[in-house]
Amino acid sequence: MSKTCYYETLSVTRTATDSEIKTSYRKLAMQWHPDRNPGDKSAEGKFKEISEAYDVLKDGDKRAAYDRFGHAAFEQGNGASAHGFGSDFGSAFSDIFEGIFGMAGGRGRSTGGRERGADLRYNMEITLEDAYYGKTAEIRIPTSVTCEVCSGSGAKAGTRPKACATCGGHGRVRQAQGFFTLERTCPACHGRGQVIEDPCPSCAGSGRVTRERMLSVNIPQGVEDGTRIRLAGEGEAGLRGGGAGDLYIFLSLASHAIFQRDGADLHCRVPVSMVTAALGGEFEVPSIDGSRSKVKVPSGTQSGRRFRLQGKGMPVLRSKQTGDMYVQVVVETPQNLTKRQRELLQEFHKLSSTETQPESTGFFTRVKELFDIGSRPQ
Repeated sequence: MSKTCYYETLSVTRTATDSEIKTSYRKLAMQWHPDRNPGDKSAEGKFKEISEAYDVLKDGDKRAAYDRFGHAAFEQGNGASAHGFGSDFGSAFSDIFEGIFGMAGGRGRSTGGRERGADLRYNMEITLEDAYYGKTAEIRIPTSVTCEVCSGSGAKAGTRPKACATCGGHGRVRQAQGFFTLERTCPACHGRGQVIEDPCPSCAGSGRVTRERMLSVNIPQGVEDGTRIRLAGEGEAGLRGGGAGDLYIFLSLASHAIFQRDGADLHCRVPVSMVTAALGGEFEVPSIDGSRSKVKVPSGTQSGRRFRLQGKGMPVLRSKQTGDMYVQVVVETPQNLTKRQRELLQEFHKLSSTETQPESTGFFTRVKELFDIGSRPQ
């Protein structure tokens, strides 16, 4: 006997969304559940078909296989079981419990009251030199640490936490409601499974106290702005003996007086005199490593020209490579001229030609041609 199409079983189309499939399954599961139809074999069979169809269509991979191969994709026991509820029925039906009641059905686990500590974030500003050389920094962090008096148990010395009498140490309690058995967090122990009758006076039963700690942080060479360093287990201590959280250090680079960073490369702007730019010359620039490098300026250098100093940039994180430094010259226009200096510049201007100022001459020539074209009669 051929099986009914899973989409028809759930009363949805093949283009139905996951939400539409889940909603339809929820309605049908309520309608055909055996507890609502005691002794009705046809209702039990219908409920099994609905559960089998939903188990396949709720899973993206199974649904894709079914759309391509149909029921043949699961004939060797790879899909939902045609007899009984199948191994995945519990997870399928628990989706409905979660959607209706906001809880999972029957799979709670007690952790003995232990809770993992929270992760901490620490923002650290470093200089460009720190990022170049690397450094070891000492930081102070106020955080929660394991109580030394009770060793993190939360109970007074000589006593121990006891299993919760309400839930039997499971952390969850069950309650029958109609044909459903609901499970919720134990109200007595709040899901911990244990109660502390005589709490530790030092930590008030939490198993941890607040202290200020000194930590040593190794900052490697080449770190960039926004680099995150993780120190495992250096966050807040867990509750009642739970594991500690982690500490995350976020690095930010302070602005530098000379250099701007772009990845592993460094950039700087150097003013040069009009005479040096015109006649040529050289100047020295500092490097991030403290040395000085000479830059030769050829005659006729224009403002904005860049010179590359290979290997004078930043080290690349966890690599032997090094970036470059780029020096951009900015030709400085003379100011506060004396009478004699003005006379000399005016004389220079009179002696100038298209060869001494090719860019400006060419530009104004093109402007003149543009205006001449626009002024011609139509």
